[in-house]
Amino acid sequence: MLTSLSIKNYALIDTLQVDFNDGFSIITGETGAGKSILLGGLSLILGKRADLSSLKNTEEKCVIEAVFNISNYKLQALFKAEDFDYEAQTIIRREILPSGKSRAFVNDSPVNLNGLQLLGERLIDIHSQHETLQLTSNGFQFQIIDALANNDETLQSYKIELKGYKKLKKELQELLDFQAEAIKEHDYNSFLLNELVEANLVDGEMELLEEEYETLNNIEAIKEKLSEAYLLLNEEQIGIISALTSLKNTFQKLSGFSSKYEDLFNRVNSSLIDMDDIYSEVDVLQEQLEADPNRLEVVDSKLRVLHNLMQKHVANSISELIDIKNQLEEKVSFTENLDDSIQKKRLEIDAKEIELNTISNDIHNKRTAIIPQLKEQLETILGSLGMPNAQFKIEIIYGEEFFANGKDDLSFLFSANKGGNFNELKKAASGGELSRIMLAIKSVLSKYIQLPTIMFDEIDTGVSGEISNKMGDIMLQMSKTMQVFSITHLPQIAAKGHSHFKVFKEDVNDVTQTNLVKLNHDERIVEIAQMLGGLEMSSSAIAHAKELLN
Repeated sequence: MLTSLSIKNYALIDTLQVDFNDGFSIITGETGAGKSILLGGLSLILGKRADLSSLKNTEEKCVIEAVFNISNYKLQALFKAEDFDYEAQTIIRREILPSGKSRAFVNDSPVNLNGLQLLGERLIDIHSQHETLQLTSNGFQFQIIDALANNDETLQSYKIELKGYKKLKKELQELLDFQAEAIKEHDYNSFLLNELVEANLVDGEMELLEEEYETLNNIEAIKEKLSEAYLLLNEEQIGIISALTSLKNTFQKLSGFSSKYEDLFNRVNSSLIDMDDIYSEVDVLQEQLEADPNRLEVVDSKLRVLHNLMQKHVANSISELIDIKNQLEEKVSFTENLDDSIQKKRLEIDAKEIELNTISNDIHNKRTAIIPQLKEQLETILGSLGMPNAQFKIEIIYGEEFFANGKDDLSFLFSANKGGNFNELKKAASGGELSRIMLAIKSVLSKYIQLPTIMFDEIDTGVSGEISNKMGDIMLQMSKTMQVFSITHLPQIAAKGHSHFKVFKEDVNDVTQTNLVKLNHDERIVEIAQMLGGLEMSSSAIAHAKELLN
């Protein structure tokens, strides 16, 4: 509920601070006194966009702050989803700067307008004739029926299942689309895969093959060079080994004279050992080296295959070719097994449809069962509001399509006159009748769900006498379970409020200002008497005002 409202520097309001109680609060004032300004300021708290025209003094910022007791509203989930700081006593503040920029805060944390609007919808319902248009909305009509049918949890289950169902349907369509394209590519992918499989790819093999190819292709030149090396190492007269052996013997004889000659001896001896090893290895290489034209042809053929594959697949190595082969295997295998995947997905969808049909049928039965009760309550209330011949014809037909809230098609028809034809609300009811229908619906809803604070803005326009008295009784009854405000020009309604506030204009230092004050009992008598008989109150008007208040 709204517990307090503070407005500074907004339109004709300089400074306004007012506290509100629960129950039924009345707001009265002469036409043009500033009730629309008050509603405009409150709308800013609820997320309405603002501009510089909102500022009374364009050199100072406008600040509007409202405090709400939300302990019974079950808004923790919304606060968490929007990343708001939750407090049972929540403070919402809007600031409009002289630059034209606007800022919003929830419990002193900055918030964006979208989040503020979501929160505002759960805090205050400002009802005017414009808001009656939602009566003609199929979605709102379903909300009324579902509130009475206690369908909230069932609808939540349905929405979860529907989300899963739509996801499965999307996945199935993706599989079918993929299959249509994959079938075209399947033969080509299979051909590419067979080429790679037949190539018998081994990571690192190409380097070995290229080395082997160079050896086999240049075997005579290699033999010639190995032979030269063999002679250089071991020729009897000028061979390296023979020369090193003589040098070793020389330093061996000198080593007895000085340690530095012994060091030279050791170094020459080490070199001789290395040359002996090289000589032995060259000898082995010569023996192993053998021309093999057949093997050369095999290696050459394999290299050509690998080079062609790398060029075709734009690969730089056999490792990349192996990756491509693995990808092709997955594509070919997936395509070949698509029928199984599609069948499995269809079975999942069938199972989900069964679950959805079970839940939607439950929703339908609950809705159907509650319609006579809803119809009776609305017609009874409207009868007391001067519409004795009002009738509703509400029909729900269980369809084939899964909608966001079940499988039902709703026909919500109305007739205001005896013997009249039933038609859609927007065609069958006038603006004043729609206002009374909305009041009746809000009254019924307040018995079943926790509604936010509701503010009726001159919902009594065009009615008087006993009907206005009944409208006041309905709002008073609603105020037992929620906070209700009524902006009214009718004394019959004004007298029923638990609290009474007056909007008025006054000139302060030759500047017109709008203000709002709470009236005490004596002030209420005067205000209601003036509503009955004008500014010059008669004794009968005062007596009538006292009678209404009592």
